Amino acid sequence: MIKEHDRVILTEAIEEYGLEPGDIGAVVYIHGEGKAFEVEFVTLDGTTAAVLELESYQIRVATAREIPHARSLSAA
Repeated sequence: MIKEHDRVILTEAIEEYGLEPGDIGAVVYIHGEGKAFEVEFVTLDGTTAAVLELESYQIRVATAREIPHARSLSAA
């Protein structure tokens, strides 16, 4: 179950924001008992790239055995 402040991984591209599958965000709000989530995506300098309402199929919980990967945020 996804909770507020969980790190989550995007499972599909959100082209208008330059986000790609595998990008890491943080849940900042839960809608409708887990039917949708507000997720904030930030760059490594702490700048917010996007805050989006996403459905549960668009994200998954990050696990301790995963390694983050850096890339440049493409301008949308």
